Amino acid sequence: MDSLETFIVESAIYSEQEFYRKIIEDNLSSLKLAPAIGRIKVVLRPEDSLFQMAIILRDVGTKVITSEIADVEAKPVAHEIIILIKKEQYIPELLGKLWELYGKANISQPDRWTLAISTDRPEEDAAFIKEMMVADPRHRLHENLVDFAIRVTPEGFRVRYHLYKDNRFIFVASEEALKREWIDEAEAMLEELKEGGKK
Repeated sequence: MDSLETFIVESAIYSEQEFYRKIIEDNLSSLKLAPAIGRIKVVLRPEDSLFQMAIILRDVGTKVITSEIADVEAKPVAHEIIILIKKEQYIPELLGKLWELYGKANISQPDRWTLAISTDRPEEDAAFIKEMMVADPRHRLHENLVDFAIRVTPEGFRVRYHLYKDNRFIFVASEEALKREWIDEAEAMLEELKEGGKK
């Protein structure tokens, strides 16, 4: 697992601290989130049935466009576009977008690294496809962070709040109705992490 700049787990019960630290490490690893997370702080308050988490993210990259993951070539005579894949991990996203635009019937995949699209405007469409956004790592990261937070939250803490903005994420959960002060505390944890926190 990539090493975190700051990794703090606080609880009044020491054994609970170590238990949740291990759960967090295991889930960071299984969801492959560790490279995206720089600093994390978790506070457990069993007396309030409260779980709070604050995370500062590392730079997760920018949007990915087709020309960064594939070569796109117009074949005007054949009325088609050939896409030669260079980065296989984006094939599902690319195919999904192309199916939306052209329909499954107009797209073939003669081999693992090649897509062919039938179109009446191969040159215009090829220019558009080259610049088309295929994936936004930040969107996928948001989904994974929420999944991660839910996985590490104590059983039964079904009342939840989360905020994901820029490179910051907070999550608060309880068995009871959430209090505004708990969310404010999580935001204060975030500020502490921004200032460097402590290991």
